[in-house]
Amino acid sequence: MIFLDFEKPIEALYKQLEDAKKLESKGDVDMSTALKELEAKIKVKQKEIYDNLTGWQRVQLSRHPERPYSLYYIKAMCHKFVELHGDRYYKDDKAIIGGLGSMEGQTYMFIGHQKGVNTKMRQYRNFGMANPEGYRKALRLMKMAERFNYPVVCLIDTPGAYPGLEAEERGQAEAIARNLYEMSKLRVPIVCVVIGEGASGGALGIGVGDRILMLENTWYSVISPESCSSILWRSWDYKEQAAEALKLTPNHMLEFGLIDDIIKEPLGGAHTAPEEMVKLLKKRIKREVADLMVLDTDERIDLRIEKFGKMGDFERIEEK
Repeated sequence: MIFLDFEKPIEALYKQLEDAKKLESKGDVDMSTALKELEAKIKVKQKEIYDNLTGWQRVQLSRHPERPYSLYYIKAMCHKFVELHGDRYYKDDKAIIGGLGSMEGQTYMFIGHQKGVNTKMRQYRNFGMANPEGYRKALRLMKMAERFNYPVVCLIDTPGAYPGLEAEERGQAEAIARNLYEMSKLRVPIVCVVIGEGASGGALGIGVGDRILMLENTWYSVISPESCSSILWRSWDYKEQAAEALKLTPNHMLEFGLIDDIIKEPLGGAHTAPEEMVKLLKKRIKREVADLMVLDTDERIDLRIEKFGKMGDFERIEEK
């Protein structure tokens, strides 16, 4: 298990627990009481730490190298998943995956960012930073889902759309803008879940839906704390301060009315109990889709447009 800086007290207790287990396995010493006490201490310390996380600490948890990614969730939730490839214009973008998945008798179109589980795969997946062809692939799959009346589930986890010159040459901004427009009026239910990082237009490119949810230890913002720090202070040293100023946590997003709800994670984060997290996510997706399916299509689209139309604070001045 990999521990983050703020989890050092928990790491020390885990080390004591492992030492006690080794001692018990080597001899006739009964360590059952000590083991129970250590396990109880770990839970108390976890609750103490995770109930008081800062914005920057949530950002760190969202990037935990052991945290489940889109493909893990999709394959664990579905008894059958068929991945679909390519945007039919340029190529297949590995940073965004998508395909048809069957979950307890209902077929869904799953679309999500994929970062990669090791160094080689992260390079292959471009660290979850999609090019224009990734967003065009996502739109193609959404249109396919609309044709066959399949609900769409988008799993968001990206540090942002790829900012390279070639991405701009192929129309990065246009591809994301087109997705926003088309998703706003797609005639099937759309459920979007931030499962890790939700940065900038790269996240929003598959983030327009009837229900917007966030896992407990994730973030959603127009810019990452590091980039914000580098712009405002010309240094990454103020990233923690930037994270607090950006108000990017799920609680902030719910307070601002930018998301519909927060999905609780197992104590310690999704990476500590991925199977449990899969069950929680699956249950919530099924519930949200079931609620949306009973609505009239035109009514659902009107509600979706209204949801995004009233986001933010603004004042309308009538001309005299």
